[in-house]
Amino acid sequence: MTDPMSDPVNTPATAFDAAAGGGVDHGVDHVAIIMDGNGRWAKNRGWPRLVGHRRGAERVKQIVRACPDLGVRWLTVYAFSTENWKRSTEEVLGLMGIFARYIEREADGLSAEGVRMRFIGGRERLDPRLQKLMAGIEARTAVNSRLNLTVAINYGGRDELARAAARLARDHAAGLIGADQLDEAALAARLDTAGIPDPDLVIRTSGETRVSNFLPWQAAYAEYEFTPTLWPDFTPEELGAILARFCGRDRRFGGVKA
Repeated sequence: MTDPMSDPVNTPATAFDAAAGGGVDHGVDHVAIIMDGNGRWAKNRGWPRLVGHRRGAERVKQIVRACPDLGVRWLTVYAFSTENWKRSTEEVLGLMGIFARYIEREADGLSAEGVRMRFIGGRERLDPRLQKLMAGIEARTAVNSRLNLTVAINYGGRDELARAAARLARDHAAGLIGADQLDEAALAARLDTAGIPDPDLVIRTSGETRVSNFLPWQAAYAEYEFTPTLWPDFTPEELGAILARFCGRDRRFGGVKA
């Protein structure tokens, strides 16, 4: 068997440059990605699933690097869902280790490149060390604005809405908000994504065509793109092509053109 770590993820410079397009504005400010297919990518090569997850983490770095040149200022990636705890203990622990190493190894680079990193999802179930790393990089990169990277860990859209509704109920019971103020804006202000614009485009890799409990409130009017490409193979060039297609979509947000 070929050594899985001897096959690094590399995108040719020409492909990256073509995708970057010299700072082309595709009209997409916020892209959200369901990063699917890491396990299948590894299985297709006869490698353990965690090798696919490590390759997926490498791909995240490339996409983060490409986004500013593509005119994308906000990137949200789905790293671990509330349902992913059902996976084997080995895989869950491996994923948590990958998350921790990513934060530790990328902190300097993200700061230098002007990336602000945030996390959404419930943190109470995560390892305390990982929680500390997450809080640390959020604080360290808080002043950055070239790219806003949000990572969803232990995230589920229904869970987020339930937690936001509970916070809203507590605030109402405490007299902090009146009954006449219990509206969409009040709920949105208590979501994990408060202060983050809604996504313009949601991309799912691997050929699956479901949304898997990802940003159901925020993506109400987002455009969707489903690609058969497995996440470790998803290049900046393909992202650029998807963004170019987005330009041709007519977004009416429920209205009609006169």
